[in-house]
Amino acid sequence: MAAYVDSIDGITADRLQGFFVGWPKPPSPETHLKILAGSDHVVLAIDDKSDRIVGFITAISDGVLSAYMPLLEVLPDYQGQGIGKELMRRMLEKLRGLYMIDLLTDRELESFYSPLGMNPGFAMKIRDFEKQSGL
Repeated sequence: MAAYVDSIDGITADRLQGFFVGWPKPPSPETHLKILAGSDHVVLAIDDKSDRIVGFITAISDGVLSAYMPLLEVLPDYQGQGIGKELMRRMLEKLRGLYMIDLLTDRELESFYSPLGMNPGFAMKIRDFEKQSGL
């Protein structure tokens, strides 16, 4: 089972191991902690037996009309247990009442987000993979 918290109080970089699987230039745990600290909203999933952080979601918002959810990730060993859906549910609850809540995702993940009330749309993006690690 996982416990969920919406604060990074007491969270250290050494508890953020194993994320960004498959990224060619993943952020370090130290950079990951900076990402969490710089986000307007965060929800963490913590394995209640091992106290390991096993998932997270972030959102950036103006607090009036809009929010963007740039990151949602669950460690591979914990996927398929409903943790990602619960992270999304909790974040959407935090953002309830806003006019627009957006995220970018790969087309093959549409079936994950659609049951949560998300609809496909059109997006534009820039990706500079040289800066992917956050350095």
